[in-house]
Amino acid sequence: MTRSAEPRVLQFCHGYDGPFLDCARQYASLFKGTGYRVTTVFLTGTADAEVATQCASDEVLFMEYSSKDIRGLKFGAIRALREIVRSRGIRFIIAHRFKPTWIACLATKIPVIGVSHAYGDYQRFSRRVFAKAFRRRLTLLAVSNAVRDELRAKLPDWPHECIETLYNRVDVEALRSQQLTRYAAREQLRLPQEAWILGNVGRLHPDKDQSTLLKGFAKALPHFTQDALLVIIGSGRLEGELKEEARELGIAHQVLFIGQIPNARLYFQAFDAFALSSDHEPFGMVLLEAMVAEVPLIATGCGGAREIVEGVGVLFPLGDGQALAEGLVSLAQLDKRQRHACSAAMAERLETLFSDEAACKRFWSLPQVIRLKQSAA
Repeated sequence: MTRSAEPRVLQFCHGYDGPFLDCARQYASLFKGTGYRVTTVFLTGTADAEVATQCASDEVLFMEYSSKDIRGLKFGAIRALREIVRSRGIRFIIAHRFKPTWIACLATKIPVIGVSHAYGDYQRFSRRVFAKAFRRRLTLLAVSNAVRDELRAKLPDWPHECIETLYNRVDVEALRSQQLTRYAAREQLRLPQEAWILGNVGRLHPDKDQSTLLKGFAKALPHFTQDALLVIIGSGRLEGELKEEARELGIAHQVLFIGQIPNARLYFQAFDAFALSSDHEPFGMVLLEAMVAEVPLIATGCGGAREIVEGVGVLFPLGDGQALAEGLVSLAQLDKRQRHACSAAMAERLETLFSDEAACKRFWSLPQVIRLKQSAA
């Protein structure tokens, strides 16, 4: 096969649900102005013109498999991807999550960059065997140093330069222009304009540990100098249990469970502070969304959350309601000067680590990517 004169890269995504549509945009944007054309392929999900327009790609294809279709060996997906790569002269592949990485390696003989968005991708022995079999042309990127370090521990024979970090990021200016003002966000969510509001956005799931959040908020309440509310946006199997816990703590009337809201990131300016109480969050995209809204942060000091918040917000030990309460009180007492300094620190962190520009600079400086670029020239 003759290579296309115009270098092409293929981005292979499992699907476009939740945050993964913006992940597709994030990685496609790495190639803006580089001369590469980007083909983005979604393994699952029906064809959707609106999804295609949000991918920042030159071409978007939908395989339209269901989750059931891609169980087992996935021969159909392997054949389909092989033909896409062959017909377009693709130079290398960026595959999000394990299944697309597995398919990409089996379908082709070109370099593959596998992106790990969560812990446990190579926990299974069979997956470590797979990684060993394809290590000569497989590079792994993790969304945080915490995920990277787990990958390196599971694959100890790999050179460190083959397992690196590329943070998730946000289009700061685009999101800031879309976020509602404080007044409008509170009006839309039917929240009181004068209350001090602590926000939390996430699934109502044990991993998110909203139980500790409730306990910490209850301990902090007597120390607040104004009416305070805890607003939780999200749904999940623990909703009933968490509501009952709020009643037992005597704070049910000061905790609002709003449920799932489309585009929740647009409402962050409704909050006076934002809390993430998760158990070893792989990254924590909601923290970046709160930073864009200039909302002070408090989060557990573990996992990827520490890498985002340390130095610009408050960290507390996982499950420590008392430490969380003390942090909440300190955030509620920030004066205008302190809030301005906090906003400035968060803006700098976004620019230097979590912007599209920072990610692009980091990506093209990675040794393995430099080699890929040189081999494709």
